[in-house]
Amino acid sequence: MAEIKRLASNPRMSGAVVHGGVVSLSGQVAIDHRGGAAADQIREVLERIDLLLAEAGTDRSRLLTANLYLTDIGSLPALNIAWDRWVVPGCAPTRTTIQTALASPDYALEIAVTAAVN
Repeated sequence: MAEIKRLASNPRMSGAVVHGGVVSLSGQVAIDHRGGAAADQIREVLERIDLLLAEAGTDRSRLLTANLYLTDIGSLPALNIAWDRWVVPGCAPTRTTIQTALASPDYALEIAVTAAVN
């Protein structure tokens, strides 16, 4: 039976779970820039994803899927610019983008990804 590895865990959730050659990240939100400009939150969320992927032993070149949740679809152009710079050329994951309310009105976006490990 394959080992399950949980990263950045607390009693409620794990920041990432590695199993069967795949890592699933929970939705990442801005902590340092909560309530701040969407551009700052976007940058922070992508940095947080990079850190969790590295801790899991992989990186953004191994992304499989991405789910992006925005509170204001008007921030999509800024998100797309940052996303296009961040995604490794030729390694774009499948992607879903949804406008929705998030757990706190201070969050402009939340991003959850899965990536291959190994």
